[in-house]
Formats: sequence, structure tokens, C-alpha cells
Amino acid sequence: MSTGRRRLSTVLIANRGEIALRVARACRASGIRVVAACSSADRDSAVTRVADRTIHIGPPKARKSYLNAPALIQAALMAGADGIHPGYGFLSEDADFADACAAAGLVFVGPPAAVMRRLGDKSTARAAMAAAGLPLLPGAVEPVPTAHEAALLATEVGYPVIIKSVAGGGGRGMRVVHHPGELADAFAETTATARALFGDGRVYVERYLANARHVEVQVLCDGHGHGVHLGVRDCSVQRRRQKLIEESPAPALPDTLIDRLTGAAVRGALATGYVGAGTFEFLVDPAGRFSFMEVNCRIQVEHPVTEMVTGIDLVSEQLRVAAGEPLGYGQEDVRFTGVAVECRVNAEDPDRDFAPAAGVLTEFVPPGGPFVRVDTHAYTGYRVPAAYDSLLAKVIVWAPGRDTALARMRHALTEFRIGGPGVHTTARYLSAVLADPRFAEARHDTHLLDDFALTTTTNDGTE
Repeated sequence: MSTGRRRLSTVLIANRGEIALRVARACRASGIRVVAACSSADRDSAVTRVADRTIHIGPPKARKSYLNAPALIQAALMAGADGIHPGYGFLSEDADFADACAAAGLVFVGPPAAVMRRLGDKSTARAAMAAAGLPLLPGAVEPVPTAHEAALLATEVGYPVIIKSVAGGGGRGMRVVHHPGELADAFAETTATARALFGDGRVYVERYLANARHVEVQVLCDGHGHGVHLGVRDCSVQRRRQKLIEESPAPALPDTLIDRLTGAAVRGALATGYVGAGTFEFLVDPAGRFSFMEVNCRIQVEHPVTEMVTGIDLVSEQLRVAAGEPLGYGQEDVRFTGVAVECRVNAEDPDRDFAPAAGVLTEFVPPGGPFVRVDTHAYTGYRVPAAYDSLLAKVIVWAPGRDTALARMRHALTEFRIGGPGVHTTARYLSAVLADPRFAEARHDTHLLDDFALTTTTNDGTE
């Protein structure tokens, strides 16, 4: 598929927080005017200070502001924008929003709506990847309509199984089932949750890997049939399936396995006509077998670790490709150097089961020094809103080797100063995870934090 070139002179950012500021900086570096779309809760946000124009799009509730597609498109047209960058979350993977942008004559910075629709549906995505030769976990390719059929399939593939929403994402809309007696209730709960969260109650069932690592491949494709991978990231450190620590390259994986993972991701991307930056997510078992999970049709929260090891500005590349430009380089031109690690510092209280901890920041001093990057929208005096995601900052470090990178991250987290009435963060908790021997020695999997919580409780001498 080939797309004609179209100049992007002004872009509206349909998002908030650190990703809005990140996109704004990439736009400015590319000579593109920036329009910030902000809710009333974000009138004084950091992105408004660098934007050429700010447009108020609604009240704090996301469904009346950042999820209000007509308001965003109207704001873009009013500002004379050529395109819209959706960031991550909110409408970033909404194919209907991408279609609406195109109908309004706006460039949507992301894959074509038809591709997004195909890959955003887990059922059609799995079918497409199977057709492209990517391995899948044993289970259903099509949605499973009833609990009875789910039970028959679970018996066939073997317990434990996981029930997943076809339209789900971000770790939501799924349930692990260990025994046949749990399945009927789990099926009913997952379908109800999926319907409430995504407006689509369809689910599928697949074998659950209990000791797997979560490894993803960053791909970048243009509209002229060219695609490359930008390496692998390990995202196994998760709490309730929400990523907290990411690194590139994924440690302790053989080069042959990495070659197969990256080759599969590029093959899957080109087979579906993907355009832009995307992430192919896989599970890797202890024997080195990998299985396709899903595709994220957007920039990822953890994209900075890829930028740090490749030297490629992913958001700038998104903008170039969206404007119809070819990549201009091949796989042999992508170089990988060193190790990068990212920690997500959230406004949450680990001592209260990670409850949100909003408030005014009376102190905010991020770490610095060589090879330390902090992506944040926060500042001293910033009021952390309760209406949105709790992410305050992403700390990213680079070093020639993993041991040095982990040591640098531990120092950076220790240096971070964040304070205010009622404000708590996950920085201290993340430092403890980094020091855990299983993580330090790359022996961890997606259950590390489950075990870590138990270990911490035991060490504290409490039940």
C-alpha cells in the first residue's frame, strides 16, 4: 500500500500528561505548530506552556473531554490543524475516531482505521497472525459464545486457562481460571466486565502460561510497504497486569530467539498493511517458546527505552510516516547500543494497596546526571488530579551493560524528590523491586510482584 505525502504544519494533541508534552516536543523539533487540547482540570498543565495554542475541550471527566471525539475534531479544525496525534490511551486505538479524522480531512497519526479495527479485535488479530505464521497459544481463535463451549475448550487445551475480552486492552477484561468449577462464574464475570468497559461482551479462551515472560517487539512501518523492528523490550514486571518496569533489550534471551521474535513481528505487521509505530506483544515460556498475544496500534508508554538503545525518535518517526514519507532506511541501518531501563513513578500509596494519592506537589525535583532521562508533566505546585491515570513520571536510564543500568536507576530513584500533602509515590517500592535478586539476575517472570509482595510481608514479620 502506498500513501501520498501530505505536509503536517499544525497538529492537535488529543491527550494529556507526559505523553502530550512528549508529542509537543517532537512536533516542535520537526517544525510543526502545536495545539494542546485540554480539559478544565488541565488548563495549567505543562503542555500548555509549550503549545502554540491551547483549546479547552470540556470538563475533567474524560468522556466529556479526551474521549469526546466531536469536540477534539472541532478543536482541530478551529485551530487550522492538519492532523491529530492521539498519544496512548483515550482514543489512540479507536478506529471510529481515525475514520472521523479522515472524514474531516485530518491526518490521524496512527495506522489506518481498517488495520486498527482488524488488530484491535483480538479474535481477528489472532486469525491474521495465525495466517502470517505466528505461533498462538492453544485455544480459540474465534470468540467463545457460551460458558459451556468455554468449558469444553478448557478441557481440551488443559487448565489453567485465561478468558480474555476480544475488545480488551491495558490488562483489563481478563480472568485466569485454574479449575473447572471456577469457569462458569469467571466466564459470566469476564463477559459482564468486557461489556461494561468496552461495550463488547465477546471473549475468547486460551491456555494460560503461569511462568512466562512478557516480551514485546517495537515495529515501525511506512505506507510504502517497508517495515523494520527496533528491538525487543521486557515488560514482565507487572502489578495486576499493569507494567511498572520495562527494559530493552529483553535480558537473558538467546540471540536466535530474539531473531525469531522480531522476524515474526515484522512479518505480521507487513502482512496486515500496518503503518506507523506499533508493538507486537508475546509470551515467552521457560523453554524459549513464544506465542503471540496482541498488537498495540499506538505509541507505548515504554517507548523511551527503545529510543535510548537505537537513537531513533519514535514520535518524530510517527509524524513523518503519517505525512506519507518513506522510512528511508532498512533493518541493516538500525543499530542497538547498550541497555535502557524505565520505571513508572505513579502517584499511588504502596502501603495502602496502591491507592491513588492525589494532591498538590510542594516539592518536585527529578533526578539528573549522565544518561538519565525523565519524561514528566509534573512540577512544583502541580495539582495531581484524581480524574486521570496516576502516572507522574517515567525515569529512563541508559548504560553500556545491564548491571550498570540497574545501579544507575536505583541511584536515580533515590535522588527523586516528590512531596506534598497526601501525595505518595511508588519510587521506594520500585527501588526494592530493582534490588530483588530474581530481577537483578533476570530470573523474573510476570508473577514477580505477586511473589515480591509475599516476600515483603514475611520480612516485615506480619501475616
